[in-house]
Order: sequence, then C-alpha cells, then structure tokens
Amino acid sequence: MAFPLLYSFRRCPYAMRARMSIVRKEFQVELREVVLRDRPIQLMQASPKGTVPVLVLENGTVIEESLEIMQHVLDWTLSEEEKRWVKRNDEEFKFHLDRYKYPNRYQSVDELEQRTAASSYLLDLDTRIGEIPSISESLSDALFPFVRQFANHDRKWFDVQPWANVHSWLSSNLESEAFTTCMKKFKQWEVAHEPVLFEPTWVES
Repeated sequence: MAFPLLYSFRRCPYAMRARMSIVRKEFQVELREVVLRDRPIQLMQASPKGTVPVLVLENGTVIEESLEIMQHVLDWTLSEEEKRWVKRNDEEFKFHLDRYKYPNRYQSVDELEQRTAASSYLLDLDTRIGEIPSISESLSDALFPFVRQFANHDRKWFDVQPWANVHSWLSSNLESEAFTTCMKKFKQWEVAHEPVLFEPTWVES
C-alpha cells in the first residue's frame, strides 16, 4: 500500500483524537470510513476487537489504540501530568459519560447522578485549563472530543454550568480549522471504491 490505512468512524471521540493528530501533523493516510454496525472484514482481520480507530502502517504494523496512534503520528511522549489527565478522561470521565448518555444500557443507573459524577472531572479540568502554562495542544486534542460528547447530550444544561475555562476551551477547539478538517464527511468505505486520501492541508491562522 502507498500510504498507511486509517479505519475511522467520524463521530467516535477516540477516532476524532486520532484524526486530530493526523491533521496537526499533516500526516497522509488512506481513510477507510467505517459504519460500526457493518464492520468490514478487512478491519476485523487487522484488529479482531473491531473498534476504531485502527492505523495500519506500510510495513503491516497495526496500531489499534487511539492514544498510541497520536503518539506515533506526533512522536509524542506524554509527561506524567498528561498521563494522569488521559487516564482520568479515558477511565473516570468516560465511565460516567457512557452512563449519563446511555443509561438504558446499564442496570440501576441514574443519569443525573452520572452527570454529577462526570462534572467533578470537568470542574478540575476547568481549574487546570485556567492555570499557566496552559494545557498542551496534544493533550487538549486527546480530551476535548469526549467533553464535546458530554456537552452535546444536553447542551442547554451544559452551557449554563460555571466552567468558564472549559466553555472557552471547548468552543476554541470546535471552531478551529483543524477540527473542521478533522470532521470532513466521507462515505462508508467499500472494497470497490477508489482509495480516499485524507490530506490535511488546513492553514493555521
């Protein structure tokens, strides 16, 4: 293959963080947009767990975790603080986010209790964003797709919460040219299709 293959799903926050790193680095890949209810056999062969994103390098190496894709593309070595924030995001916050957004998937779950539990993370994040030095671009990209998902579940409620730094930070990310490029729409990939090159060419203002 001429370029690395990226199996992705546009709305998945894990896939978003991987694509953001690709956009930032202008790292060219062949994009294969996946519909999760109709996963292609090629994805399952590369990564039997069947989740996205998955990056298949030219030498056949498979990278099947979003954070590892970010690290590979950006040559990013996380600091101890960055590791702590990613861990809190991917474990603590995501745990409550899933139960807040999809309470019917779990037994004996109160979505408002889950929202309150997730909010403690956002309060801490609000404090951290307000500190100097500010949050790094790479860490920001690793976190904000999940906060976006949380915010969009009940935007009216989210917008009146007293997290001024989080609101400003999230808006800045969502309104950026990089995110616009990241969220470009593509049709579901099929074997018969011509290869689709994801070529990030945005210009930072």
